[in-house]
Amino acid sequence: MDKFRMIFQFLQSNQESFMNGICGIMALASAQMYSAFDFNCPCLPHYNLAYGLGILLVPPFILFLLGFVLNNNVSMLAEEWRRPQGQRGKDPAVLRYMFCSMAQRAMIAPAVWVSVTLLDGKCITCAFCTSVPVETLGNTSHPSLSQGEMKRVLARIPCKEIYNGQELIANEVAVRYLRCISQALGWCFVLLMTTLAFLVRSLRPCFTQAAFLKSRYWSHYIDIERKLFDETCAEHARSFAKVCIQQFFEGMSTDLASAHCHPPRKAPADVGEAAEKLLGITDQGTMNTALKSWHRCKPPLHLHPPALPSGNGWAGEEQPPAHPPVPRREMAAYYSRV
Repeated sequence: MDKFRMIFQFLQSNQESFMNGICGIMALASAQMYSAFDFNCPCLPHYNLAYGLGILLVPPFILFLLGFVLNNNVSMLAEEWRRPQGQRGKDPAVLRYMFCSMAQRAMIAPAVWVSVTLLDGKCITCAFCTSVPVETLGNTSHPSLSQGEMKRVLARIPCKEIYNGQELIANEVAVRYLRCISQALGWCFVLLMTTLAFLVRSLRPCFTQAAFLKSRYWSHYIDIERKLFDETCAEHARSFAKVCIQQFFEGMSTDLASAHCHPPRKAPADVGEAAEKLLGITDQGTMNTALKSWHRCKPPLHLHPPALPSGNGWAGEEQPPAHPPVPRREMAAYYSRV
């Protein structure tokens, strides 16, 4: 159990590596899913195109959405985008950086699916078998057929067991032709995605280094702030529950002691420590107000010396400017004159 806890803590502390690992696993899973998928072309003129393009495009879209769902930063991005302005401004560059980072990871599995599908060639063969150039690859001396009959015969090219148009065009010739085009498209897609990934990962920081560093810093800050806030709330809730339960049993013990004339026991030391962690918030209404204030009006990103609780930025009050320290030389000159 301790080993699993250590692994979980490591993954939490290295969230970027964890998300990269999740994306890699999804990419491998997408390739395995396609290899295990039973591709059955309907071999009908009006359904081949929809089925082939559906297998090519719909699963990548699902994998893309799944990549966003598995990313823990999606809720953080939505919260930062929809929160009220309050005393802290929202930087669109930071939001764009967060979205682009999530989109880059979410695109890995769909890109693998499309690449494997195009290199395999079954989807393109099923979708565009009715567009095979019969005049170039087929038998031009074959008796002319109507357009509907021609498409009906060509639609059966992916299904060798029911194909009956060998006199028109050989099945192996049409399949090889379509598979060649599909593999060419697949390698072009791989080259395009690799080039885009290189440009995004390598050249973008070179042209906008200052803006890139700023956006990355504040995106990390938002993530860390949210984690620390959740940890603080969990610690406060634990302390609040401990003190409430202890007070309940103290009240019960006082009633029992008054009935049986036994002195009540003293509260343990850990309950006193828990009471110190409540930070003055000791009732449900105050806690609800604090949580609502955190959502509506987060404190400004400007550190200042400790002040009264009412001046922490929740109530919309601005802090008075702190007096700058007097230099030592001026103080020595002042006391020499005195």
